Amino acid sequence: MTKLPDFAFDNSYHRELSGAYAQWQGDKVPAPQMLRLNVALAEELGLDADDLAGEAGALVFSGVRAPTGAAPLAMAYAGHQFGGFSPQLGDGRAILVGEVLDRFGRRRDIHLKGSGRTPFSRGGDGKAALAPVLREYLIGEAMYGLGIPTTRALAAVTTGEKIHRDTGAKDGAVLARVASSHLRVGSFQFFAARGDAEMLRKLADYAIARHDPDLVGTEGRYLAFLKSVTARQAELVAQWVNVGFVHGVMNTDNMTISGETIDYGPCAFIDSYSPKACFSSIDQQGRYAFGNQPNIAAWNLARLAECLLGFIDADDDKAIALATEVINSFPALYQAAWLKGARKKLGLTLEEEGDLALANGFLMTLQGQNVDYTQAFRALAGAVRGDSAPLRALYDDPAQELDTWLAAYLKRSANESTTPEARADAMDAANPLYIPRNHMVEEALKAAEEGDMVPFDTLLKLLQTPFMAQPNAEAYTHPAPESFGPYKTFCGT
Repeated sequence: MTKLPDFAFDNSYHRELSGAYAQWQGDKVPAPQMLRLNVALAEELGLDADDLAGEAGALVFSGVRAPTGAAPLAMAYAGHQFGGFSPQLGDGRAILVGEVLDRFGRRRDIHLKGSGRTPFSRGGDGKAALAPVLREYLIGEAMYGLGIPTTRALAAVTTGEKIHRDTGAKDGAVLARVASSHLRVGSFQFFAARGDAEMLRKLADYAIARHDPDLVGTEGRYLAFLKSVTARQAELVAQWVNVGFVHGVMNTDNMTISGETIDYGPCAFIDSYSPKACFSSIDQQGRYAFGNQPNIAAWNLARLAECLLGFIDADDDKAIALATEVINSFPALYQAAWLKGARKKLGLTLEEEGDLALANGFLMTLQGQNVDYTQAFRALAGAVRGDSAPLRALYDDPAQELDTWLAAYLKRSANESTTPEARADAMDAANPLYIPRNHMVEEALKAAEEGDMVPFDTLLKLLQTPFMAQPNAEAYTHPAPESFGPYKTFCGT
């Protein structure tokens, strides 16, 4: 029998939260094979990449065999899905293998997605097809390259079986992903819906110890915890918007307590700027559209606040007032985080009163002009260097509105103490050249389904250093051609 690699597990969720999971093992699959291993991440976790690269890694990351010290389990949670509440969701096609402390002493979950049915599967087969697994691998690593908190892909393993979907039989695969934790707003909703105050408090204390350890044992820690989660989510969503990312399915079970992006099913990146941009085939009303993401984040946080009310204060009215104050602080936190990112994109280090209007003004010049969002911000550095022609060339009709804005921007930019070249260089370090362009992602996934991983590997390499120009990569900076048509994304289940 193949010897499995060693993992130094320390499984706190399994140890401390009995009742919040079902112990479970992944399905047996006919021929697990390692397709891609994230060597750098494996080494960061203190794992031996050489041991994981072959058959042993495929057995572990497919869920077929659990290594010594693992405590595989399916996590329980509830959630609001498109506004409707489901009291029991849970890991329907995933298991938490265990937790390790990485080389920096940080606790990290190792989690498998697509490993088969669990008690929470709700009629599904618990499997994943190859393309959705590789999509999550690609987009997660792209977000990491952009400096955005995210779950990350550790490995993609093929299973040797066929997965049947509406579009036909697909190759099966499992994603091994890593997170600071997989605690969600929905984790709290699960016990709140059952009126289980004891487990709810245990979960809250566990989450505080794991993500806000300075609050452990302090007076008012549950309100302070709510404030911390709110601040993390404000920062996260602001970063999404600044790079043009649309999550696509911001259900409460997809909002992490850690402030990491999780679940890259119907996600996409905008080409032309539009607050109404919505790509998900199941989001018929545009609930999770690009410009609505801050509002939904605040709504989700209000659901977390509801779960914590009984611990915030014994007086219901006072607890509601305190929690409401926190939720009402979200728009200002978000705006401050978004403006901080916008200043970097505009090459502004000083803070001046008109900066918010200036940043929003640039977005207004983009709207309705069929201007590529990513290219426009990147081209601004050229204007700072003295050449606005590349920026103007992006517009269908570079009207007076752009001229007026550019004049105001360059006047404001001149207030900075650094040279134009230094500002432009800083802007290049804040505005990516390469994002996961939707058409490029689809091309890479289609090729992978046909057995060709070269387009995937090429795109992945570019996305790992998205701010630096690479040779022979001009095509990856362009938006989708008209022939690509309207883009629709799917959950990947």
